[in-house]
Amino acid sequence: MKEDLMTPLAPITAVVLALQTAALPASSQAPTASDARTAVAHLAASPPIIDGKDQDEVWRTTSVIRDFRQFQPREGGEPSMPTEARVAYDAHNFYVFVRAFDAHPDSIKKILARRDNRVCCDQIKIVIDSYHDRRTGFEFAVNPAGVKRDYAIYGDGDQEDDAWDAVWEVATEVDSLGWTAEFRIPLSQLRYAHAPTNTFGFAIWRDIDRHGAERVGWPLYRTSVRGFSSQLGDLVGLDGLEAPRRLEVAPYVLAKNVPAPEFTRDQQYDAGADIKYGITSNITLDATINPDFGQVEADPSVVNLTSFETFYQERRPFFVEGTGIFSFPVNCNVVNCSGEGLFYSRRIGHDPAGIIGAAKITGRLPGGLTLGAVESVTQRAAGDSDVTIEPVSNYAVVRLNQDYRKGQSAIGFMGTAVNRNVDQFTDGYLRRSAYVGAMNFRHRFHNGGYEVSGSLDFSTVNGTPAAIAGTQTSSTHNYQRPDDNVQYDPTRTSLNGHAEELLFTKQNGFINFQTSYQRRSPGFEINDLGFLLQADQQGWNNWASMNWRKPTKLFQRAFWNFNWWQYWTMERLPTDRGFNTNAHVQLRNQWFIHAGGTIGNLGDVYCDRCARGGPAVRRDQFVSPWFGFGGDSRNAITPFVFFNFFRGDLGRSSSVNINPEIDVRIGSQLSSSVSMNATHRINATQDLNPQTDSLGTHYLFAHLDQKEVSMSFRVDYTVTPTLTVQAYGQPFVSKGHWSDVRELSSDPRAPAYDDRFQPYTGTGPGDFNQKFFNSNLVIRWEYRPGSTLFVVWSQGRDDFEPTTGTRTISGDFGRLFDTPPHNTFLVKASYWLNR
Repeated sequence: MKEDLMTPLAPITAVVLALQTAALPASSQAPTASDARTAVAHLAASPPIIDGKDQDEVWRTTSVIRDFRQFQPREGGEPSMPTEARVAYDAHNFYVFVRAFDAHPDSIKKILARRDNRVCCDQIKIVIDSYHDRRTGFEFAVNPAGVKRDYAIYGDGDQEDDAWDAVWEVATEVDSLGWTAEFRIPLSQLRYAHAPTNTFGFAIWRDIDRHGAERVGWPLYRTSVRGFSSQLGDLVGLDGLEAPRRLEVAPYVLAKNVPAPEFTRDQQYDAGADIKYGITSNITLDATINPDFGQVEADPSVVNLTSFETFYQERRPFFVEGTGIFSFPVNCNVVNCSGEGLFYSRRIGHDPAGIIGAAKITGRLPGGLTLGAVESVTQRAAGDSDVTIEPVSNYAVVRLNQDYRKGQSAIGFMGTAVNRNVDQFTDGYLRRSAYVGAMNFRHRFHNGGYEVSGSLDFSTVNGTPAAIAGTQTSSTHNYQRPDDNVQYDPTRTSLNGHAEELLFTKQNGFINFQTSYQRRSPGFEINDLGFLLQADQQGWNNWASMNWRKPTKLFQRAFWNFNWWQYWTMERLPTDRGFNTNAHVQLRNQWFIHAGGTIGNLGDVYCDRCARGGPAVRRDQFVSPWFGFGGDSRNAITPFVFFNFFRGDLGRSSSVNINPEIDVRIGSQLSSSVSMNATHRINATQDLNPQTDSLGTHYLFAHLDQKEVSMSFRVDYTVTPTLTVQAYGQPFVSKGHWSDVRELSSDPRAPAYDDRFQPYTGTGPGDFNQKFFNSNLVIRWEYRPGSTLFVVWSQGRDDFEPTTGTRTISGDFGRLFDTPPHNTFLVKASYWLNR
């Protein structure tokens, strides 16, 4: 590997070590909050036995937390049943015992599920902000059956990271008084400053299923106030906590049987390891060597007919865990948020390039500085005749965020770097390097009820003239558009850009609102390690919401939102203008009703991307109402249905979508769900790739009649909280018929629809009938804490026909299952080692 690929790691390491050295000692003064209470943790002379019973000596001598208050359905109301809690600790562990009194313990449901799956019914959750920064935290939850859930919290509760899996223990018991939960959380799983005494943010929540989905907590949590970690109470008495140098290693071995050419099979064996090392008590290094993610569920099938990239959620545990630290969204506000941001981890190790190794440093210093760094190297991938498809590449990310005023204000920085060893095979389409630097800020005031935030981003990419020419003409930039002043230059070897945004938000009380302004210059480019759909754009988004949080005779709670937005190019060409309203009501029987609608393309607006590099095209107004409802998840059978309708292009375009789902729970161990997503879409102006001939470039559009149906089946059988079987399948069919192929006329901005187009005499696209099937059968056994065995069977099928055919959708599904399957069998075992 060339030395220059590893250079980004050096500044990352230097920054982390410098910050660690310069860290200030933590203050021993506990922050105060208007509704906070203070609880005391007691030093345990001997560790309690984790059995769900309160017979241990420590539980007889510790002080009791009793002042629980209801926050749902009525904020500040009296709980229907009392709850008590006790907290203790020793040199290695943090202990909590919770007694949930219940007058009818025989009515408590014990529903089994896989770890981290939220099922209905009662629950006890403890929340620990061990940094005591009022911004982050850890959640540990359990239901009466002993099903565990744990999360890492970022951004004052705005983000929950369910991929974070700590190694901890809990025991539950249902007895004559109700039920109990006894927690043992190793201090090695928490992150805190090394100091003579510590104060943790702390809370306990209890869900009472039978009483209208009642939720109670200590201290009082206010749903009318934005923020989660900032509302926690203070836990004092934590004296002399050790700063363990944590070392956790989870080596794994893998056997995989996969399809190979000529209908043969290929047996593969592999090994790797996941490593977690506590550099200090508040800084952690995570590393993965030769990672395999074969147990991860496949992406949903899509047929993308646009010129824009499809966004897929990250599912790989190494990258999902801790993702909140690296969050730096672009063009994300309450009205519109499409996943655009500076760090899109799916860029690392995408097919066919595998990951050689990756490392991640995360932590928080006593002075309020949160830090994160990611470093990854991917291997070379080659095709026939050893032609390079993906070169060896290095990806690096640094994120810093400094809090002030007890987390009410902050300033942050993010930098990303991509360096590739491009060669003669790849330098024509891959950029040699890409760098992004950005700053952001946040400031809350008026008791946290208002917030001003913003960011400033800069980007630069470098490569051969061919690579940068491809960047300029991509759908993200469209420099070749003939009717704007952005100049396409095929001799460029670099491209620079910038982006800015400013948001003002009211986030407490009955009426909330947000107004925001974002813009991105034509040369702004972050797609080497981020995700960006469109540059050369500025937008103004406005949102207001009325929130009824107190129950009435008609409903439990309700929300009514109003949205207004406008978008322009940087040359102020209007590209979008619309209004939306939507309402969400939870009835007294715990059913939900949702309804709303959008009126878009108001006034004179033009699409600068529809012609795929051609001139802007006038857009006509559209309307899109929708409606949905959902059942009470406490019931054995829970239905959900959503309907959506669209009408645009003066009635020439329309779509109808229905998305029903039904969840079924059989007993306490078996659950299943079936859902369908069916759409009939008629698009009179579906854009196509331009065609160039001796007469010039033809910017093409066509009439598309498309039918698309996908179904999802899921069955979960939980033998014990540590042994589960999951089956998942998704068949997908999309077929379309093309007609009336046209090209843009000399006046694509004409007020009259027909004047914008003219006949095209060339050949149009062929019809299509695309079918996919993806399925997984996963057996997961956590045979000891932190150690897991996976047995996986994955199957894929696909079929393409250049015609819609005469079959019905059900007939297409039948043909899909007649195609040869691609089966993959995998056995993966990991063993957790802790020192």
